[in-house]
Amino acid sequence: MDEFVQIFNDSPPDDVATSVRLLLLLTVLSLAPGILILMTAFTRIVIVLSFVRTSLATQQMPPNQVIIGLALFLTFFIMAPVLSEVNERALTPLFNEEIDLDTAYEEASVPFKEFMSKHTRQKDLELFLSYTEAERPETIQEIPLTVMVPAFALSEIKTAFQMGFMIFIPFLVIDMVVASVLMSMGMMMLPPVMISLPFKILLFILVDGWYLVMQSLLQSF
Repeated sequence: MDEFVQIFNDSPPDDVATSVRLLLLLTVLSLAPGILILMTAFTRIVIVLSFVRTSLATQQMPPNQVIIGLALFLTFFIMAPVLSEVNERALTPLFNEEIDLDTAYEEASVPFKEFMSKHTRQKDLELFLSYTEAERPETIQEIPLTVMVPAFALSEIKTAFQMGFMIFIPFLVIDMVVASVLMSMGMMMLPPVMISLPFKILLFILVDGWYLVMQSLLQSF
């Protein structure tokens, strides 16, 4: 350990700055999955897309890789203004050595807090604030991320399930109609899902379902 500290102290300033930047980059990359899932639009998008596949009963079509990839690109598209603001307010000044790491963290959290606050229910936010027994914040910037992030995630899950329920309704009607027809014909041993699947796919194609789902997701933000 002492030898490592001695080597670090003897290194030129430029090498030290590069090492710090590399360490910072590795830290951000290690936290990126959690940040992506809990602080962006990814949670709502991936849940809604999973509901679409489940309601169609197409098993693994589209595959998980397609759903995750589509959710990622939609997330980057929706979060582009927030990420751009974070880059301007925090990352660029930090790399130019105009601000320190603590200031960069505070500046980077502001755009995310503003985004999350727009889609967080007051009830969910008050739940975590009351648990911490902290004083009621007067501004959004005063709300700690330890409170904002779980409240935002809880609100996103509820919103996604509400959208998923609305997607399920037309396909449920088709399943009920097909099951009633099969029972009236005495074909009770034939699985209704096998017969209703082509009709559900046909309905989804005729109404341009993927376009409507994408439109609903974009408009929800």
